[in-house]
Amino acid sequence: MSADPTSRFSSRVENYIRYRPGYPRSVVELLAGECGLTPASVVADVGSGTGILSELFLRNGNRVYGVEPNREMREAGERLLSTYDNFVSVEGRAEATTVAAGSVDFVTSGQALHWFERDAARREFARILRPGGWVVAVWNDWSAEGSPFLQDYERMLIDFSTDYQEVSRKAGNDDDLVYPYFGPGEVRLKTFGNQQVFDFENLKGRLMSSSYAPEPGHPNFQPMMERLASIFERHKENGRVVFGYDTKVYYGQLR
Repeated sequence: MSADPTSRFSSRVENYIRYRPGYPRSVVELLAGECGLTPASVVADVGSGTGILSELFLRNGNRVYGVEPNREMREAGERLLSTYDNFVSVEGRAEATTVAAGSVDFVTSGQALHWFERDAARREFARILRPGGWVVAVWNDWSAEGSPFLQDYERMLIDFSTDYQEVSRKAGNDDDLVYPYFGPGEVRLKTFGNQQVFDFENLKGRLMSSSYAPEPGHPNFQPMMERLASIFERHKENGRVVFGYDTKVYYGQLR
């Protein structure tokens, strides 16, 4: 990787806040129905960033420890979630959360598991979970397959990004990434549809929230913006494009 995972998003916080997708309420309903999540459950949201996933659980009444190593992202989460008395901001890493042993019912990770050092993170999750606790990994995955707009968008990333393909290889197949945390047969998967609808300025913000998008001053920035404008003009309907996702929820208990 071209940058430490803990600092990759430092300059992208505002775009991340404004343009990254949220997670559907269906995630909470799934965990309530299958994992015993109640408002009394305690959650450690590891790699909590600006608090997108944390807020889903805070709205459910849960006490949430938002564990985030990046100062800019963590401070943004503290600001955005300041109205929730049951939110606790924690400076820590997946491999060393500083959360008390045996103190949480759920360890969650939104759009972050691929940045962790797997074996050390798995040991830490096992340390902080109560007996019978659950690990939940959530992604808003977008795929170019079946979407001419996203096919063109991905080609743009391949042509102009700093390390899109490298990040994609690191994330890899979600199953291959997640299963080693649990072992085969110990993890379940549920998928929900999700989408964002963008005008051009919002689409630009969504692009610039990505750690692999070149920023102003980089030689690829202006050519990328020109390509993005061309893609938008080609695919827009009523001045908008649809950015579709599969919200994937992996959940299981560590063995």
